[in-house]
Amino acid sequence: MSRLSNVGIRAIWRAVFFVVGIAVGIVGAVLIITRGTPAGAISESSVAWRSPEEERQIQVYKNTNEAVVFITTITLTVDPSEIFFSIRPREGTGSGCIIDPKRGIILTNLHVVQDAQQIEISFANGQTAQARRLGVDRETDLAVLQVINPPPGLSGLNFGDSARLEVGQRVLAIGNPFGLNRTLTTGILSSLDRTVRVTDTRTMRGLVQTDAAINPGNSGGALLDLDGRLIGINSAILSSSGDSAGIGFAVPINQIKRVLPDLINKGRVLRPRIGWGIVDTNQGPFVERVSQGSPAEIAGVQPVLRRVERAFLQGYVRDFSRADQVVSINGNVVNSRDEIEDITTRLEPGQKLTVVLKRGGPEGRSRQVVIEPVLQ
Repeated sequence: MSRLSNVGIRAIWRAVFFVVGIAVGIVGAVLIITRGTPAGAISESSVAWRSPEEERQIQVYKNTNEAVVFITTITLTVDPSEIFFSIRPREGTGSGCIIDPKRGIILTNLHVVQDAQQIEISFANGQTAQARRLGVDRETDLAVLQVINPPPGLSGLNFGDSARLEVGQRVLAIGNPFGLNRTLTTGILSSLDRTVRVTDTRTMRGLVQTDAAINPGNSGGALLDLDGRLIGINSAILSSSGDSAGIGFAVPINQIKRVLPDLINKGRVLRPRIGWGIVDTNQGPFVERVSQGSPAEIAGVQPVLRRVERAFLQGYVRDFSRADQVVSINGNVVNSRDEIEDITTRLEPGQKLTVVLKRGGPEGRSRQVVIEPVLQ
């Protein structure tokens, strides 16, 4: 019994040593393979899993980021606090999108380059070049620049179609927020056809809204779809602090395509002008003023402000009793100045307006006039 027990014990120990030997051999082999791997090399199996959407976004960035440039401006400002009103240079930065690599044509926001005496473009390859303004448009806050002696090998962006955009679709924004070159942020389209009052006298219409992070320095940068097509130029943010609050706006590409030929060839955009100013009242929108010789005056539109010229008196008086209230335009009932501007800013060259007016307000006599805007 004792002999059999000893034999069994020795067999068990041999099995244990055999298993341990195999384990040590495997660990050694792993260490040898690991130590033999070059520094920085990662096996294919160790790369983090990426979703198809992530792979698509990565590829879009690789294909498009070099078409977004860094814009630096120098503006000369007068310091009134000094006795001799010294002139000081002030530097500004922003983003731009290359849309014609061969000619060095860049699209950006007007407010990025508005008062600049010098414009410098920095490209992805580290080269820099001077640029000049080709055309500007205050209504859309757009500016077209042309690089002086553009370097070879530039890449440009292809245009998309903003008429096909849908709320909820994913978008990518590339720009230079806070001077951080070609930063990518992602989000969705939050809304379409937004109207944003930029100042007391200027309103931007037809904007697309996105929650992709847009910060100072992103202005003039690209808003892209998941095919890498340019669908808008990032223009503004809605924030009390000036930083991203998840509400950003871009000028849609179809609006840009309509004005781009004029900006490049004429330096400005020719638009149909009526020659009137509208004011909102508690009775509806009234014609506040009419420019002399304008289409509105030719059509017989009567304003609230009337010029008075007498022997010792010259100026304007406000007279609502003889002024025209705008009731409808081209069959569309209008209730505010914004609604009127929405219609008139979308006019095509040569398009006429059929306007229903009421003299003195809602209880006044109604009449219809045809106004033929002029391009200015």
